[in-house]
Amino acid sequence: MITAIIIDDERLARENLRMLLNEFCPEVKVVGTGENVAEARQLIAEKKPEAIFLDIRMPSGEEGLELLEDVESNNFQIVFVTAFKDYAIKAFNINSIHYILKPIDIDDLKDAVEKLINYKELFSQDSSNLETYIESIKNFSETIHYQDSSNKITISHSKGIKIVEDVSILYLEGDGNCTNIHFTDGTSFFDTRTLKVYQEILNENKFYRIHKKYIVNLTHLTDYLHEDGYFAVMQMSIKLPVARARVTDFVKTIKAL
Repeated sequence: MITAIIIDDERLARENLRMLLNEFCPEVKVVGTGENVAEARQLIAEKKPEAIFLDIRMPSGEEGLELLEDVESNNFQIVFVTAFKDYAIKAFNINSIHYILKPIDIDDLKDAVEKLINYKELFSQDSSNLETYIESIKNFSETIHYQDSSNKITISHSKGIKIVEDVSILYLEGDGNCTNIHFTDGTSFFDTRTLKVYQEILNENKFYRIHKKYIVNLTHLTDYLHEDGYFAVMQMSIKLPVARARVTDFVKTIKAL
């Protein structure tokens, strides 16, 4: 069971989310609702919730962001509830933050609750996982405040949460609906997010999708070859195919580096 509070300045929105959680997510016990940050802080002090469903209006919703400063001292998780679909999602995905879009889809809500439960278990297994989550919240806050893409990416996995600098990524390889992330030190990491998600969240000036299966970090590109096919050669002499349809734009891109 996860105890939670709902913070939204619209009463009907609060009641709707409470109703959906009660009906479709019995793992969540709603212990209070509030309409602003002041009420949220009072509820946090009184109820000690493990999670907060927080309405946030970005990029202008600075008030909601104030609660991010309280995460470290109170150890709660946040699920952001938002109607913004572009900048917000990019910031959420970069930092692996829980979120659901308005109007609320039941499956999305269930997925968010499942993440809360998984993270709670990870925190209980190893306190460093909680520290990493708090760091990802801080990264998220900085991303929103400066309205710029962070160069840190958070990856959730079976044993915890990993934060990496994008410069350490050599290339990404699609594997069905998942992605293998290959690093410059020769290691790799498996993530359940798709290659398309990474294409959206990675800096387009650094990363280029050369093939339906590959995204490369242009920082680590050493050669482009067009003999017996088209290939991008990365550090450590790793040779990756470039799709014929992308050759012209890829060549133009690397000439402009």
